[in-house]
Amino acid sequence: MNAEDERVLFATIARDLASKTSEQAILDSVAEMAVRLVPGCDDAGVMIITKQRKVETPAATSQRVCDSDEAQAEHGEGPCFDASYAQEERNQAFHCLSTSTDPRWPRYLPRARELGVGSILGFQLFSHEHTFGALNLYSDRENAFGAESENRGWVLASHAAVALTSARTSRQLHAALENARTIGQAVGMVRARYDMSEEQATSALLRMSQENNVKMADLARSVVTDGVLSP
Repeated sequence: MNAEDERVLFATIARDLASKTSEQAILDSVAEMAVRLVPGCDDAGVMIITKQRKVETPAATSQRVCDSDEAQAEHGEGPCFDASYAQEERNQAFHCLSTSTDPRWPRYLPRARELGVGSILGFQLFSHEHTFGALNLYSDRENAFGAESENRGWVLASHAAVALTSARTSRQLHAALENARTIGQAVGMVRARYDMSEEQATSALLRMSQENNVKMADLARSVVTDGVLSP
């Protein structure tokens, strides 16, 4: 593929991921595109490690991707684990060129071979509030991933990371606007029902929120649903 074709490919990846409106759609798309666009890739998936160190696989092109993630979680090791937790070298791709000869991850690799995995390539997607994510590529063959595979994988992971951040920001903004709208409705209902000023109604809701250790938005939704400000 020449340079012009590469630029077209990268632009297509960016547009495709940017068009997705949810984080799940982005994750599903990046896994599918990895198999289609990265040389040597037979399966792909996204591994998420939560704050509680629970491993999840929200996107996968086959069951063996989920099985591989489960094995890495069980043994606490593997190239995908390393990619997820990468801190100092975030531009590093985590290779396992051969599951038969690589001396690292001795507890995990036997299971990888059982799953028919010959080589693995992992890239960190994000590290956010103690939650980690990685894009993981699997090949049936050993030594399947070369420089072109790594370059395309990095482009795909980088665009996915940007798209995920954008989707998350959009979701948070939508939630904030929705909360503000609901709180405004609740204030209006309290004013009308209890003959309060806007300031008095807002203060009453704030006081109840603090006294009952309930988020203001949750309290407002209850008021809007029930139509009353419970003592």
